[in-house]
Amino acid sequence: MTWDIEKLDLNAYLARIRHDGPRAPTAATLRAVHRAHVQAIPFENLDVVLGRGVRLDLGSLQDKLVTGGRGGYCHEHNLLFAAALERLGFGVTRHLARIRVGGRRHLPRTHATLTVRAEGRTWLADVGFGGDGLVEPMPFEDGATLEADGRRWRLARDGGYHVLHAGAAGQDAELYAFRPGEPFLPSDFEVANFYVAHHPRSPFRHHVLLQRVTAAGERLRLEDQPPPATAEDLRALLDGAFGITVTAADAGALLPLITG
Repeated sequence: MTWDIEKLDLNAYLARIRHDGPRAPTAATLRAVHRAHVQAIPFENLDVVLGRGVRLDLGSLQDKLVTGGRGGYCHEHNLLFAAALERLGFGVTRHLARIRVGGRRHLPRTHATLTVRAEGRTWLADVGFGGDGLVEPMPFEDGATLEADGRRWRLARDGGYHVLHAGAAGQDAELYAFRPGEPFLPSDFEVANFYVAHHPRSPFRHHVLLQRVTAAGERLRLEDQPPPATAEDLRALLDGAFGITVTAADAGALLPLITG
């Protein structure tokens, strides 16, 4: 597996996220495209709970997230986003991070995130965390903070790790940690992705996760919606609230996982 960024249909991707603004590799473009991606493509793990796994080659990512009316999780989002940024002329480094939500420190490196160079500065960009993840890039600098849509993020150091925190000042919690100087290859992402999609202890295997960020910054989550009674109700909910298209067969298979 290689990054294969030339396989991306950039125009189709930008249409999917409804970005019709400037394409120059500036900090303003990075912020606009980051926000547009988060608001247009939801976070979801439906293929994993349906037992299909997830493919990371760019053709599969494009078929699913760009033309297929679907979302994905961190590897899918951020590898697609990285390819788009590189096609726009940004310098991008792909990283694997250790999740620290809930105070855990020794989980495997399974979260995909990015650092991006624009206008002589490095930014942390992450369109695929879900939960309390970033809505726009923030300076990749020790002690940097970002406040957007009524939320706050902070970067701090912990030994050799850079750690992203989310929450109010003095009450924030760690999201994930990574070493920015450690290089990762496509094969490393394949291994991490296989763990997330197939390992019996992966939380993505056992729970349906679905979230969309609105233009107003609201986070719509599946668990906060009225429970669907039928497969057709579920299809309507996924389409109306989250912009996700699934087949009737998939809706039927998902319904007991959501209501049971």
